Amino acid sequence: MYVPTHFAADDDAVRELLARPQAADMVTMTPEGLVATFLPFVHDADTGEHGTLLGHVARGNDQWSRPVTGEALVIVHGPDAYVSPGFYASAAEHGRVVPTWNYLTAHVYGELRIHDDVEWLDALVRRLTDLHEAAEPSPWSVDDAPPAFVAGQLRAIVGVELVISRIEAKVKMSQNRPEADVDGVIAGLAARGDAATAAAMISARDT
Repeated sequence: MYVPTHFAADDDAVRELLARPQAADMVTMTPEGLVATFLPFVHDADTGEHGTLLGHVARGNDQWSRPVTGEALVIVHGPDAYVSPGFYASAAEHGRVVPTWNYLTAHVYGELRIHDDVEWLDALVRRLTDLHEAAEPSPWSVDDAPPAFVAGQLRAIVGVELVISRIEAKVKMSQNRPEADVDGVIAGLAARGDAATAAAMISARDT
């Protein structure tokens, strides 16, 4: 990943990004070429130097059974937004501005391990569910479903675990712009209703 110094993400930003309830793109190189799946995951920060990413795919998705050449890659997406030149205070001063895109992302590399064990999958599904249901007013639990139904669903999936070897992350949130331009972008995004990217810009500015 191309990461200019002023857009480099620190460890705290990476931890916060990986801890967010979300889904990401898992990409593997196979003898037949690149294969990708978009899937929810949970970051286990307590395993190894960088932790692991845990998720599952449908058993019918043959990405899990294809041999992997080299490292696997998971592309994690944070807030992102189009930035209009009209947001910049400098647009009125000299006009030397262009459109761009602000974003937070991480490329997470590592060894992909497959888990086809019901107990492992049951623990993962419960962990994923608890993570993603935490913000709901009445969180749903795996135990709310009939046990026989849950057992059948577990047989229909296969677990994936990325043992993280390295992370390349980038926070491009207008850090290279004058303060007045940053304020203009934050205000423009807030007016558009993009509170998440505006908040990410404020966090990047305060770091």
